[in-house]
Amino acid sequence: MTYRGRFAPSPTGPLHFGSLVSALASWLDARARGGEWLVRVEDIDRPRTVPGAAEDILSTLERFGMHADEPPVWQSHRTARYQEALEQLKVAGLAYPCGCTRREIADSLLHAHMRNTTLAYPGTCRDGLHGKPARAWRLRVPDGDPAVITFEDRWQGEQTQNLATEVGDFVLRRADDQWAYQLAVVVDDADANITHIVRGADLMDSTARQIYLQRCLGVPTPVYLHVPVVTNDLGEKLSKQNGATALDNNKPLEALSAAARHLGLEMGAHEYTTLEGFYAAATAAWAKRTGTQAQRN
Repeated sequence: MTYRGRFAPSPTGPLHFGSLVSALASWLDARARGGEWLVRVEDIDRPRTVPGAAEDILSTLERFGMHADEPPVWQSHRTARYQEALEQLKVAGLAYPCGCTRREIADSLLHAHMRNTTLAYPGTCRDGLHGKPARAWRLRVPDGDPAVITFEDRWQGEQTQNLATEVGDFVLRRADDQWAYQLAVVVDDADANITHIVRGADLMDSTARQIYLQRCLGVPTPVYLHVPVVTNDLGEKLSKQNGATALDNNKPLEALSAAARHLGLEMGAHEYTTLEGFYAAATAAWAKRTGTQAQRN
């Protein structure tokens, strides 16, 4: 089986250091295994998409020497596939319309919290809309043992989440007609034959939902690895929303070396003068850090 990995940035602004760490980790994992590395532009959330940001991100990756093995895929071009997946789930009786507003959901969760019960979506519309107009579509999650999803993360170890008590029936299509991240990413990864997913640990909470959705759609589950996220001085995840600055395209080696240090790669104190030299050393260090045996497909 050919290793196929991907980096999937959201074009809400230029590439910053936190995103570079995820990009580098996914690139190194693919190269250490002799596999293929793809790029997907996750521009499905139109209100948050910044014009020109996707092109800027792709240009930065090129300047930093991370060249994809296939042309980039744009989520905004794939809405028909998401609709097909939703229809499949409807036919299977796994998706249902939801008429709850955010305020109604927040109120129900507050009451649940006061009763010391679940904070998950309470399934208000599971058995009908009760006269309310349909706003969103949700995936029905099972109760009991089938709701418990366990997976082995290559960096973080064994992870377990109870979808029924910790999440509840989750959104597939939002009330504003935007496709939910969970559905889009599962469909995209399946269609691209992605075998390994390397991304930030901030997305690990989504993994159980994605694994369950993969099972519902009858598609393979990739192998997961979640790297530590970069935080700011306040301990918050570094992001465009809290002021992360754009990478300097004129200093790729400086930023890449810092990203390698964040990933705990043992590369010594050598100062690299070329991208080729850096990537050769970083790939070997990544293979050692993750216990990867280099493969050629």
